[in-house]
Amino acid sequence: MLHRTPLPARPAWCNADVTAPNTTLTAIPGFRVGHWTDPVGLTGCTVILCPDAGAVASASFLGPSPGTREGVLLSPEKKVERVHALLLTGGSAFGLTAASGVVRVLEERGLGHETPWARVPLVPAAVVYDLGVGDPRARPGDREGELAARAASAAPVERGRVGAGTGTTAGKYLGIGAVPGGLGSVYLERHGVAVGALAVVNPIGDVLDERGGVLAGPGVGPGAAAFTPGDVESTTLVAVATEHLLTKPEARRLADAAQTALGRVIHPSHTPWDGDSAFVLSAGTRPPADPLLLVALVQKAVCAAVRDAVRVANGLTPPA
Repeated sequence: MLHRTPLPARPAWCNADVTAPNTTLTAIPGFRVGHWTDPVGLTGCTVILCPDAGAVASASFLGPSPGTREGVLLSPEKKVERVHALLLTGGSAFGLTAASGVVRVLEERGLGHETPWARVPLVPAAVVYDLGVGDPRARPGDREGELAARAASAAPVERGRVGAGTGTTAGKYLGIGAVPGGLGSVYLERHGVAVGALAVVNPIGDVLDERGGVLAGPGVGPGAAAFTPGDVESTTLVAVATEHLLTKPEARRLADAAQTALGRVIHPSHTPWDGDSAFVLSAGTRPPADPLLLVALVQKAVCAAVRDAVRVANGLTPPA
């Protein structure tokens, strides 16, 4: 079991400057992010609220061991296209109950899929396994999901060991150590195409830097701890948001592209212990983007968000 380690001091370079531009997922208009964090039990949850009209959404589940709620709903052939929020949470399957709190907040605000008798908020969710890091009895639930939803804002996303990234770790497959994984987020815009990405990084593999070296892995960075492969599950969760109009099948193809990016930045990836899940959310308020450029930008953003997570969680200086 991983030993509990105190949350590291937040390095000066990653403290938000209110005058600086937003370079996280919430730079995409209409999307808001909120966290609930348990710094003692070392777990938490993160909610991404979509624009009030919802977002066209799909997902790709390439990890052999995913833990999800309403994942089937996101398949391209299913009827409903739009969701109203996305929950990423710690606590393994126990943490999925936090989605009920998010649903309650959305219902209070009159948001959801319209039916003859009620608006039904649709909130897919995915979990990471963090029970072996802090207190295994500390799990996000209904109330914690509600608190995260109420905290959601368009401010720059807080990153590092917060929300769903609080108890995450990376670099566990060799069995000689692990380091904090964290939560990261980026916003990228190229040639009029814009995407935001958020990653909860809890892989059994190493996280690689831009040159292919080990950025987060056994013995790298502060907080390394003993770990035995197979003791717990691992998973990396990714959410990508864009304003560009997408159909549900197009969102699914972008989710597959995001999974490919995980294969570039995490080694090994998609192992039998991982439940890697990628979600794509489209507000549909801007015209469609060039599909090749959009795929390339999504993959770049996913890699950058994963690296951002471990850099902030471990106090590592970003590249110049």
